[in-house]
Amino acid sequence: MKKILESAKLLKDELVEIRRHIHAHPEVGSHLPETTAFVKQKLKEFGYTPKEICDSGIVATIGRKKSGKTFLLRADMDSLPIEEETSCSFKSTNGSMHACGHDMHATMLLGAAKLLREYEDEIEGTIKLVFQPDEEGFTGAKKMLKAGILENPKVDAAMALHVHSGTPTNMVIYGLDTSMAGCTRFRIIVNGTGCHGAMPELGVDPINIAAHIYLSLQEIISREIAATESAILTIGKFVGGEVGNVIPNQVIMEGTIRSFSKEMNAFIFKRMEDITVATAKLFRGEAKLEELASVPPLKNDNDLANEVGSYIKDIVGEKSVMSFQGHGMGSEDFSSYSYEVPSVYFMLGAGSQTEDPSYGMPMHHPQVVFNEDILTTGAAMHAYGAIMWLKHHQ
Repeated sequence: MKKILESAKLLKDELVEIRRHIHAHPEVGSHLPETTAFVKQKLKEFGYTPKEICDSGIVATIGRKKSGKTFLLRADMDSLPIEEETSCSFKSTNGSMHACGHDMHATMLLGAAKLLREYEDEIEGTIKLVFQPDEEGFTGAKKMLKAGILENPKVDAAMALHVHSGTPTNMVIYGLDTSMAGCTRFRIIVNGTGCHGAMPELGVDPINIAAHIYLSLQEIISREIAATESAILTIGKFVGGEVGNVIPNQVIMEGTIRSFSKEMNAFIFKRMEDITVATAKLFRGEAKLEELASVPPLKNDNDLANEVGSYIKDIVGEKSVMSFQGHGMGSEDFSSYSYEVPSVYFMLGAGSQTEDPSYGMPMHHPQVVFNEDILTTGAAMHAYGAIMWLKHHQ
């Protein structure tokens, strides 16, 4: 079975072509018609019968469907509303960009699908291939779970991986226990009364109210949460007004809450609501807080992580797989799977600047570039990890 990496390497040119097509045609959100059609067509070419679920989600299975356990492999497919600034010949020109590497993820899982056809006789159970929309918006995983992605056949364990810019090529890392933060995306709508800037006393200034709300919210982190706890409240959008001499009617702020427990996120959200409503009332306006989407903290099942991690060492080498105990403040909607079935989430190094000056930009950066050499590695990790886990869990 260790020869599976060599088989994957033979697919490199095909995987690069697939990846570049997906990269050049990015789609954002939960509706990905072009990407979905392309992925389904590739699966059909490989001998699968893919089914669409939740609009743009795709599921396909392979193996002995009437016996054995089921191992789920998941890849996300959506992009970001970012204007690409790379010099790649296949760069996107439609105002969106696969700046988080989901084009790489979808390609790796397609590569795994083709490998699994080649090694189908080795599958002692069922492998479920899942291609998911809207990871970035935090709605994709929840919609797939609600639609029954873990049933028919019932899933016993799940795995996903993510490319990691700045980490050396083919270095694999994974966290133990809770390793990524939960995240709540929110919107604050502040309503006032517009008026001329020369006569502010005739109106209610929502910008002034929003500024007081913004500053007050930071006190939750600094004065209501223990210093030994980790939590972040970020407002990245603050929009109000059209011209400099007119006070507008409304201001909108959007942001995120991140922590390592669902209870902490809920506490912060409730305090935000209290502060938002009271502050607006204090200055004669009105305001409300809305939750846009959320994901819980991501927790790896330690036994599953260490077991599949040991198989991946056969792919990339003993010294290229590292586990860690600790937290990162990034979030990932695969976390929703981890509360339903034992799950593991790997990060695969996509190149550092010491290897190539074009590598190493942060994720979500308009100039981020990933090393395409890892496409075969990711395909082999998926296929080999799933096959080996099923072999040892009959």
